[in-house]
Amino acid sequence: MASFEHNNSFLLPILFTVLTLSFSLSLSTAATRDTITLTEPLADNETLVSAGGSFALGFFTPNNSDSRRYVGIWHNHNKSIDHNITFRKVVWVANRANPVIGSTGQLSVTANGTVRITNRETSTVVWSSLGLTLTNPVVELLDNGNFVVKEKEGYNNSQNNYAWQSFDYPTDTLLQDMKLGLVNGLDRNLTAWKSEDDPSPGEYCAAMVIGDSPEIYLFNRSSKLWRSGPWDGRQLGTLRSWNSNDRAFTYTFVNNYKEVSFSIQASYQTILRVGQSGVLQIRAWVPENEEWLLFREIPADQCDKYIGQCGSNSICDITQSPMCRCLQGFTPKNPANWEGGDYNDGCVRTVPFDCRSEGADTFLSLNGVKLPESSDTATLTTFSLSLDACRSECFKNCSCAAYAISVGGGGCVIWLTHLLDVVQLSYAGLDLYIRNRLTDAASPQPQKANWRIRVVIVSLLSGALLLSCFIFFLWRRKKRRRVILGRTIFFSDKLDEDDRGKDPDLPLFTFGTIAAATESFSSENKLGQGGFGPVYMGMLGGDKEIAVKRLAKSSQQGAEEFKNEVMLIAKLQNRNLVRLLGCCIHGEERMLVYEYMPNKSLDAFLFEKEKASLLEWRTRHQIIVGITRGLLYLHHDSRYRIIHRDLKASNILLDKEMNPKISDFGMARLFGGDETNYNTRKVVGTYGYMSPEYAMEGIFSVKSDVYSFGVLLLEIISGKKNRGLYALSPHLNLVAHAWSLWNEDKTLELVDEAMNNNFSLNDVLKCIKIGLLCVQNHPEDRPLMSSVTEMLGASADIASLPHPKQPGFIARMEPFQLDHISNNRDTYTSNELTVTLDGR
Repeated sequence: MASFEHNNSFLLPILFTVLTLSFSLSLSTAATRDTITLTEPLADNETLVSAGGSFALGFFTPNNSDSRRYVGIWHNHNKSIDHNITFRKVVWVANRANPVIGSTGQLSVTANGTVRITNRETSTVVWSSLGLTLTNPVVELLDNGNFVVKEKEGYNNSQNNYAWQSFDYPTDTLLQDMKLGLVNGLDRNLTAWKSEDDPSPGEYCAAMVIGDSPEIYLFNRSSKLWRSGPWDGRQLGTLRSWNSNDRAFTYTFVNNYKEVSFSIQASYQTILRVGQSGVLQIRAWVPENEEWLLFREIPADQCDKYIGQCGSNSICDITQSPMCRCLQGFTPKNPANWEGGDYNDGCVRTVPFDCRSEGADTFLSLNGVKLPESSDTATLTTFSLSLDACRSECFKNCSCAAYAISVGGGGCVIWLTHLLDVVQLSYAGLDLYIRNRLTDAASPQPQKANWRIRVVIVSLLSGALLLSCFIFFLWRRKKRRRVILGRTIFFSDKLDEDDRGKDPDLPLFTFGTIAAATESFSSENKLGQGGFGPVYMGMLGGDKEIAVKRLAKSSQQGAEEFKNEVMLIAKLQNRNLVRLLGCCIHGEERMLVYEYMPNKSLDAFLFEKEKASLLEWRTRHQIIVGITRGLLYLHHDSRYRIIHRDLKASNILLDKEMNPKISDFGMARLFGGDETNYNTRKVVGTYGYMSPEYAMEGIFSVKSDVYSFGVLLLEIISGKKNRGLYALSPHLNLVAHAWSLWNEDKTLELVDEAMNNNFSLNDVLKCIKIGLLCVQNHPEDRPLMSSVTEMLGASADIASLPHPKQPGFIARMEPFQLDHISNNRDTYTSNELTVTLDGR
């Protein structure tokens, strides 16, 4: 008996330990379950996590805005259960139009397999799936982000056999394995959130338009914003696959009588999302950086937008200026508007083709283009026809305007009406054959040999004459080159008065008008002095205030900068860019006339203690956002992609409402087509704002402006000049000082004391982090301005932003230090103004 009692007392602790471990494991399993059953619904404070941990599902509130609760699926990369999940991680929302108010929601499945969200407090159903007829249903969150209903035992778990699945009802995000288009009789499309804190359906939608040549469209309600172009056997119009750093992005397009769909395949987690701003974004998760990297934004440029703003029977080519031109055999419908840059009326045939007369018509080929739109135009698609057979089919039809052959299936596509949205592509693309009168296509060939001889002689004489004129031109004037959109243009050292009126959009004022407006350039009207020359206030017509920049004879800027600004800013229209009203060319005089900014420039407030207190945080944040929008317009939204190259506090003007306007485009440059960066022999700009790669190597891009913006952002927050801090600190400049404080967790020491601690802590810290992201040493690490806009949004939490890397430090340069950079740089201007470094 004694022996038995001893053994029993020995087993009790072991039994207790086993039971405790079992209970703990059951709790752990319950906390990370991936299913909902009849007896296990999901409460507001619970979360489902997929088996592999990639996705989570539960109740959330966007931006922690209020008491509205939604059931959503989000990326679970941080493996944490966060019921106040941020917008960017959410990929699907069930009750997007009907939130539960308060934390009384419950997600459950009924006996027949219907998934529903109920408010337990009021016993009302706010959302439910389709009614089903299952016997033992279970709802499961899969590791690809699909939320499915199936039989608990013995059910075929393929996508085609799920009783219900969330993939059939996308919200704003397309995941891998998810399909966009017509699948199983359901039209799957993507609809943006209404706002950053409201997931209800917004104005923008991406959908597959089914027709003879299906393609993806982006809509703003019923208005078309973008179309992919039809499937050609290799790619879907302008949507390309890519392979970068061992990460491949491809997609599948299915087009048969059962299904028409588009889906993503990639070697890493990739999403396609419709944003509230009407932009499609393709992003990929980069585990090593723990961030979503933006790979592409759609539309990518002006030509990528629907109809390319060029109208019908025209072609849009982003590498050319102007970007719109009529197809051969066509002429502008409204020549006056066309010359003025308004292409919406499109083009009409010069001479109608004549299909009744044999041999009167021919076809001209247009190579490597996005084929015209087919959804709203009469088309005829016939498969298994050769190129010649397709040509014959078009000849037979007097309404046929063009034809094309797809690469994949040999499909013959014929257009019977106007040709809309033809875009010249720099990659792939198809050949389009456009019907024309034979006389418009080519001139008849001469028949006699002596005629050919005369042509050769005349050509040689003409060439000799042109060469002589060219040599004479070089002798008379100094040659300067400027590369714009891949073309070399020669400018003279000074503009002639012959240039008057060449730009119909820009008025030219007489010298007398400007002198009268500024009271003969009186010192009382002088507003300041810049690198271009003095700036005067004036009054036109007695009631219109203007600012006049007058080119100084001693200025190192000259006719090139003057003409550059006239040609660029006259074509730009944005509320955050200063408006150029006109110019004046009179003898040696060169003047620019702008709208008057009563609060002058940002540096007048920022770096003067007496005025700095007027810049409260709300005003500074308004200025930061305005500058961001202006740069986004220059880099992405304008007709031209423009690099400013001299973004600084003194070039930010403030109107009476303290709204910022970017000014001084004398140093700006245009980028065209697929250009991403440019190497120049002439480095110009303001020391302290120039990016390292530009200052040291002459390489500039949109990321150079991003660097300058980052410096400016840190100046706005600190109230200190970047280039002036070296005298007050052991650090090289403000950027280095900010980086040091960030790493020492003393970031708030950077904030301008003039704000008297009256600011939003989260907003200030977020802006400092964004500033450090913008001044990172390597251009590829810096965000695009589109990403900066998102980061500044209310929905972006500071913890969700990437971690900044080492900034690019540029030490203070003395004149003698230039030899270390280059052995052949001609001029150096005080670092209080601008740096000009010629020759490399």
